[in-house]
Order: sequence, then structure tokens, then C-alpha cells
Amino acid sequence: MDMNNKLNILISNDDGVHAKGINVLAEALSDIANITIVAPDRNRSGASNSLTLEQPLRVNQIRPNVYSVQGTPTDCVHFALNELMKDKLPDIIVSGINHGANLGDDVLYSGTVAAAMEGHFLGVQAIAISLVGREHFESAAQVAKRVVQQHISMPIPTNRLLNINVPDRPLVELDDIQVTRLGARHHAESMIKQKDPRGHDIYWLGPPGKEQDAGEGTDFYAVEHGAISLTPLQVDLTAHESIPSMQNWLVRGKSV
Repeated sequence: MDMNNKLNILISNDDGVHAKGINVLAEALSDIANITIVAPDRNRSGASNSLTLEQPLRVNQIRPNVYSVQGTPTDCVHFALNELMKDKLPDIIVSGINHGANLGDDVLYSGTVAAAMEGHFLGVQAIAISLVGREHFESAAQVAKRVVQQHISMPIPTNRLLNINVPDRPLVELDDIQVTRLGARHHAESMIKQKDPRGHDIYWLGPPGKEQDAGEGTDFYAVEHGAISLTPLQVDLTAHESIPSMQNWLVRGKSV
């Protein structure tokens, strides 16, 4: 394919512009697209959808079409779509490859998912992809490439953000992809209290909770059984089924 006719793909992440995952992803997708990378200058895992509001964003071009941002993953995509690429928006955004899973409740905290979500907010189809491990990034990159190619030939239905988790296995062992729902974890474990060298108390967040809702049909279940998990996400957090009961609750409260 002629370079001028290639797709234009924006890539971001939350592990930082120098992370292995994002660079393996860019290399794989460069076969089918012109790639622009806009990513945090350092690891911003767990940043969720936060924006930098109290100070300006500093952006450095570190090589052609690769930009490092002193900000969050959401900042990166916001800058890319509203400034850097505003005259020619990308055809699709791919966020990742995250160094570790983004399953179940993880999506509420994930900067990788948040970067894709910001693109979705701003009207560009977006995919978040995570490797459930730290070894086979090439496998996850090929999965991303396959999903992008299918989207170009048959656009993703319902205009949903996609969250993909890939088991940490060689590509030849990944022959099943399942559409899943988010599972759920138990509450995170207790915080870890320590002392700094000066005797002051410091606190570390505890590890994520164990799987609670991890039955068949969930993203946890698919990955545990060696399948790629693909979960369509929506941004609307409204508990629509609760609206009638809440209205009734308010009406009854007036008589108390």
C-alpha cells in the first residue's frame, strides 16, 4: 500500500513513551498505518481520566512523530486530537500495550483505558489493549493489528470503546477471542504502612483484590482459560434500571 493511502493511527499509553509495550505496538501497526505516538514522559499507571488543570502541558518531540508529554494519558490524547492532529484526525486510536491486565474494576483506574476513552469522548474510535503479563508483547501487538484491520474492513458496531486483554502466551497459542463483560474484584487489600529513613510514616496502596465475579462470560474467565478477552465499554454510568425506584423513593420521602 502506498504510504499516502495508509491509515493514520494515534498510539498512547500510561506506562510512558519509552515503555516496551507501546514501541512493540507501534512497530507492528506501522506495517499498515502511519503512526503518531503521544504518550506520557514517565509511567502514569493508575492515572485514570485525570487532566492536568493547574499547570501547562510541556510537550517534547523526541523523534519524528513521537511526542513525550509531561502529563497524564488523558492529557496526551486531548492534546493530540485538539492540537497536534486537529487538522487531520486519526482513523483510530490504540492505547497500550499495557504492562499488565486491565480486567474488571481495573478499568476505573487504568490510564490505558482512560486514554482510549478520551479519544472516544472526542469522536474517534478507540481500543485499549493490555498484556496479562510482561513477556509476549509481540502477541498482543498482532492481536491489536488484527482488530484494527477488521475495523477498517467492517467498522466496529455500536460505536463502543473496546477493552482487550491478551493472555501472556505465544501467538500460536492464542486462537480464541471472546466477547466478554467486565468481572469484579474484592476490595483491595489493606494499605502497607512503613517508615521513611527519617522515621516518618509512609503508606503504600495494597495489591488489588482477588477476583469476586469471575465466572463464565467475564473477562477474568476468558483470560484464565487462555482466550483473548474483548469487552465493549460505554461511558454512560447511569444506573438506568434504578431511575423508577429512585423516583418512587423521593416521592415517598416527601410524606415522611
